[in-house]
Amino acid sequence: MELRFGIELVPSSPIVELTNLSVHAETLGFNYVWITDHFNNRNVYVTLTSIALSTKKIMVGPGVTNPYVVSPVWTASAIASLDEISNGRAVLGIGAGDRATLERISIAWRKPLATIKESVEIMKRLLKGEVVTYSGEVFKVSGAALSYKPIHEIPIYIGAQAPKMLQLAAMLGDGILINASSPKDYEHAMNVIKEGAGDRIGRIDIVAYTSFSVDRDRVIARRTVRPIVAFIVAGTPEDVLKRHGVDVEKAKSIRENISKGRFKEAFSIVSDDMIDAFSIAGTPSECVEVLERLVKLGVTQIVFGSPIGKDKKGALEIVASDVIPHLKV
Repeated sequence: MELRFGIELVPSSPIVELTNLSVHAETLGFNYVWITDHFNNRNVYVTLTSIALSTKKIMVGPGVTNPYVVSPVWTASAIASLDEISNGRAVLGIGAGDRATLERISIAWRKPLATIKESVEIMKRLLKGEVVTYSGEVFKVSGAALSYKPIHEIPIYIGAQAPKMLQLAAMLGDGILINASSPKDYEHAMNVIKEGAGDRIGRIDIVAYTSFSVDRDRVIARRTVRPIVAFIVAGTPEDVLKRHGVDVEKAKSIRENISKGRFKEAFSIVSDDMIDAFSIAGTPSECVEVLERLVKLGVTQIVFGSPIGKDKKGALEIVASDVIPHLKV
C-alpha cells in the first residue's frame, strides 16, 4: 500500500480558517484532512462540508466521531451526504469517544467494544443500500434504510489503542487510526493488528495519528507541543506511562492541575521524556527520523496532528518540503 499523508484539524478555530488550511494542504499534496468531533467545538459535519465545497481532491472525514452522542444510523446518513457533496471523497473515522467528555453531557460510556462493533456493522449495511434490521447488545434497528447511496464505498476507519479494540479494528475496519506517536506504541500495536487481521493485513490502512510539532527551531517546536502533551499524559493509563518510563507521580500532578484549571502549572511539569513519548516534535530531520521508524513498522498513512506547529500554515509547508520527500518510497 502506498504511503499517504493527512492532517488533523481541531474545529476550535473559525471554520473559514480550517477551510483555508485544508485548501493549502491540498495544494501542498496532502491526501487527507481529518476533523475532530467534540461537542464544545464547531460541528464536525458543518466544518467538513465547508472544506469539501472548497477542495477538489483531498479526502475528508471526521477523525473521529463516536456512536454515543449520535446513532450510527444518523452518522451513516451524515457521511453519505458528505460523500455526495464532496463528489466521492468522504472517509469515516469512528471511535469509542472520551469517557470524561461524555460524562459532562450525562452520556454513559459503556460496552465500548460492542458499541463500536455494532455501529460499524450497521453503518456498512446502510451505506451499501440495505434495509437494516439489527438486534445487538447496544443497538436495535428495525427496517432502517437510507433513501440514497453514497457515490463510492466509504472506508470506515476505527480509532484504537487498547489491544481488544485494535483486534476489533483489524477484523472490521478498512483502516485503523492509532492515536499515538512513539515507535514503542506501534511495535505493541502492530503485533496485535497482525494477529487480528490475518490475511486482511495488506488491505488495511494503518494510520499513525500523531501529535506533531515541527519548526526549524527545535525549542519552538517542543514548546508548542507542550500543552497538547500535558493533556495526553493526563489521560494516559498507568501501564502505558510505565511502558515509556514516564514518572507516574508527575503524570498524576499534571492530571490534578488540569482538573483544577491550573494549566500553566500543569504544562510546566511536562518533561522532555513525556514529549518524546507522546509526540513527534523537533526539527524536520528529527521528525523524519521518528517517522521513518513508524513506516518500517508497517504504517501506511501518517497524520500530522495537533498542534502541527506554532504557525500551522508554515508548518504544513515545512512538512511538505522537508519531511514528506524523505519518507516517500
